Order: sequence, then C-alpha cells, then structure tokens
Amino acid sequence: MNNNKNNIAVGRYRVSPMAQPRGDGAFDALVSIRSGQGMASVDRVMQFTPSFTNPKAALRYAKAEGLAWARCH
Repeated sequence: MNNNKNNIAVGRYRVSPMAQPRGDGAFDALVSIRSGQGMASVDRVMQFTPSFTNPKAALRYAKAEGLAWARCH
C-alpha cells in the first residue's frame, strides 16, 4: 500500500489518502480519517469503488473524498 506522506489536518480530523495496487495492475483509492487521541481515538478507513490506472490518480481521488467527508462532519 502506498501511503501518501502528507497527512492533512482538517479541524479535529487527520486525513491520510492512500493508493493500493490490485492484482490486475489497477489501483484502489483508500482514505484513513482519524480523530481523537489514545483510547478515545477512532480511525475510519474507506475504500472507493472506482479503480485507477496509476497511483497518483487514486491518491488524488482519495484526498478529494477524504477532505470532503472531513469538512462535512
């Protein structure tokens, strides 16, 4: 899994977009959204339906979706 080194702080959330290679050569877009600290922390990981031909496109999509989610909550 390729982890984007740019974790993005949005209010109380930390958004981490990721790209994961698939067996067919495509890439999946995932995003981790964390909040809280220690025992009270929560980490949501979302994997999105579209597949992408390269990891940069998957990261862009995951970043956009993660930021949109964090801004709405």
